[in-house]
Amino acid sequence: MHKSSGAAEPPQEDGGLRDRLVAVGAELVASEGAQALTLRAIARGAGVSHGAPRRYFPTHLSLLSAIARRGFDELADHLAARTAEADSQADPRTQLHTLARTYLDFARTHPGMYELMFRHDLLESGHLGLRETSLPLFGTLVGLVTRVRPRPAADPPAVAGALWANLHGIAQLWGWGSLQLATGADDVEPLLRAALDAHLGPAPR
Repeated sequence: MHKSSGAAEPPQEDGGLRDRLVAVGAELVASEGAQALTLRAIARGAGVSHGAPRRYFPTHLSLLSAIARRGFDELADHLAARTAEADSQADPRTQLHTLARTYLDFARTHPGMYELMFRHDLLESGHLGLRETSLPLFGTLVGLVTRVRPRPAADPPAVAGALWANLHGIAQLWGWGSLQLATGADDVEPLLRAALDAHLGPAPR
């Protein structure tokens, strides 16, 4: 049962309210999308007064950033698990395909969190802690692109950025149903392979 906004806070809240607020926010974004993440809605879900979150998150932005960081942590865990399942001796392009497919699968299964994670206004503030998780993920992408496409004329960060933008577009348009309608595809795999070929050159036969 949720407490009314005027109820006294439970005595144990100081030990776990911060984590509870983030957990409630993650549940809200999963069920209702990023637009549902108001301070009042999160506080109500945590069973505390609407002013209680400001004890740990002085701004709405800081709370959203903590929720988004949880999403990046979860994406990193998914990538680590998929990498562990794959052959550690796989060639860099196969590893890159695994990373890209995991990214698209995460976007499909976590659409609300995915939308929140890539809001520019959150990532722009380095002190909020998001970059500590998001930039290493991009660094992994750059590293694999470097190994797949080592030619001096290719700028790995630019290629990786263009590939990421392509994957992000696939994720968004697939989530909206546009790509299925336009291409007749029932899976993102052909689109993923086409994106890799476009940015890295055709796969070796």
